[in-house]
Amino acid sequence: MAARSVGELQDMEVDRRGESEESGDDDTRRRSINGDVDPSQAAGTGKEESPVDMDTITLDPEEEDVDLVHCRIGKIEGLEVLQKAKTLSLRQNLIKKIENLDSLTSLRELDLYDNQIRKLENLHQLTELEQLDVSFNILRKVEGLEQLTSLKKLFLLHNKISSIANLDHFTCLEMLELGSNRIRVIENLDALSSLQSLFLGTNKITKLQNLDGLHNLTVLSIQSNRITKLEGLQNLVSLKELYLSHNGIEVIEGLENNKKLTTLDIAANRIKRIENIGHLTELQEFWMNDNQIDNWSDLDELKNARSLETVYLERNPLQKDPQYRRKIMLALPSVRQIDAAFIRF
Repeated sequence: MAARSVGELQDMEVDRRGESEESGDDDTRRRSINGDVDPSQAAGTGKEESPVDMDTITLDPEEEDVDLVHCRIGKIEGLEVLQKAKTLSLRQNLIKKIENLDSLTSLRELDLYDNQIRKLENLHQLTELEQLDVSFNILRKVEGLEQLTSLKKLFLLHNKISSIANLDHFTCLEMLELGSNRIRVIENLDALSSLQSLFLGTNKITKLQNLDGLHNLTVLSIQSNRITKLEGLQNLVSLKELYLSHNGIEVIEGLENNKKLTTLDIAANRIKRIENIGHLTELQEFWMNDNQIDNWSDLDELKNARSLETVYLERNPLQKDPQYRRKIMLALPSVRQIDAAFIRF
């Protein structure tokens, strides 16, 4: 993963690393780390604009990748000519309802990011769809997707969804993004046997649970929730990246079976000791800033991680030591980046 500048770090860029990076444009992603972005401001879309008449938009029947971003479209209609379309982007428009897409059966990707959609509906004919993005809308439920059994990536970031439900048919799903919603409980994920990446940042989750069936999961992000205990991860033996910053965790524990971890982000918690991670020999990035670490001997827990390159420990009591950087370099000679600054040789 790329290093970050001091300016980025001041914006608490640590949160961003655990959010999916495929939904939305670059500018929006930069400003939506904790769900703080108003979708009306997400990419400069003016929600007070008047919708345009679809007759004024020229469509090419031969086009496979159709881009209708920020065209002030108020209603999906007149798209029947796009029989060859494989991808359709209707991002940043004024659409209130999903409709009139039945004839576009060749679609593989549909992007409805940043509209005014209240319900997932009228998608049952799009059985070849592999990627669906309805982030930054006003959805309250996951529903109406039962026929989309080929779906591999589903983005529902920044809606008003209160529960994880109706996902049993997604046996091919590889990525699920439900960040910045109103979810309180991790549940109903057992059928997602192909899932590799799960993003649940900025919800109201209080407990790590019901993850046992996700044997292929490699990325788990539950940043900015209400987690107080590291638990329930024992079956995630394939896990490589774990993001748990901005919670209320007090002790590092429960990672005995997660030996493949390369990135561990537990920044901005209430942790007083670095412990119980000496077995994580494949660790490359360790994010521990904004905690309560005050003992230099704790760094011994990281000595078995021979490939460790990045360590964040700033805003711990350790940083008050005038030899802060030098002591980290001596304790962890493989490290090439301490906090936001690369080591100069």
